[in-house]
Amino acid sequence: MIKTAIKTATLAVAASLTLMTASLAEDDVRLRLNWMYYGSHAGFALGKDSGIYDDAGIDIDIRSGNGSSSAHRLVANGDSDFAYGSCGALINLASQGAEIISVGVIDAMGAEAIILRPDSGVGKIADLKGKTILTTANAGVNTFFPIVLANAGLTTDDVTITNVPDGALVSSYLQGAGGAVGILGGLDDKPAEIRANGGEDPVLIPYSDFGVDQVGYCISTSKALVADNPDLVNRFVDATIAAYKKTEADPDAAVAAIADIVGGTMAEEEGKAQSRAVLDVTLGLLYSSANTDKQLGLNVPGDWESMVNLMKEYNDLDPNADPASFYTNEFVN
Repeated sequence: MIKTAIKTATLAVAASLTLMTASLAEDDVRLRLNWMYYGSHAGFALGKDSGIYDDAGIDIDIRSGNGSSSAHRLVANGDSDFAYGSCGALINLASQGAEIISVGVIDAMGAEAIILRPDSGVGKIADLKGKTILTTANAGVNTFFPIVLANAGLTTDDVTITNVPDGALVSSYLQGAGGAVGILGGLDDKPAEIRANGGEDPVLIPYSDFGVDQVGYCISTSKALVADNPDLVNRFVDATIAAYKKTEADPDAAVAAIADIVGGTMAEEEGKAQSRAVLDVTLGLLYSSANTDKQLGLNVPGDWESMVNLMKEYNDLDPNADPASFYTNEFVN
């Protein structure tokens, strides 16, 4: 009788431990970045380094990417669970049939620009006619460049666009490769990278100066994951928003997190200073003017409508495309 009772109790404890272990098990989640780590990604790094994702039951694997379009495409084909990339690139892919959707916005405003060498002799956009500009094949910055040119009275035939690998973009710019006068890139990261590599302050022509009002960078996931595991999507979005709120409050801790995860030059003082300069720009883009309640992560309907309308007019987007089909606020609490 006593042995039976002991055996029964032992089995009960074992079953309880098994259930506890199962409840503590984390979901493996792969997040795909638009490029290699830079300062704008500091919130993700802080979320990982400080245990925010762990507390949400997520074992996060943050992978570098090869452009926004590539990052979103890897979500669509199931390689990655979530991606951080250009919202314009997401719209392009989704409108072509990719089953992806934005579940939250990080950079609520675009920071895209034409970035010109100060010795190029190009001081205004009209001077680009007949000149060469460098970019990378999958960069989200390419999506709205034709709109900028059109609003400036130019066409894509007026400018030669040359693609180079992302890792070579700034070095090619500094060398004036192929006679290029500048690059297409983000105001958040590229000027800081140029300065960090010994270049002079570039001439900047923001896309926003030519009527391009856009949602910047969003978190994409597959519509299948939203349907099949909404709890995971909710926990990931909550953790990401919490991580970026923590980054707002303590940006130096976020920069230290990148240094801790990546190491190398990003852990050196110059690397940390560059990450902080980039992060400061991103922190200034978290909320659009239409986000009156300053709700971090919110897909603002009016912002998406404005961007989609631009793409209908200039990028041959389906005129019947519904802006609300590209995002959901279901998980933004």
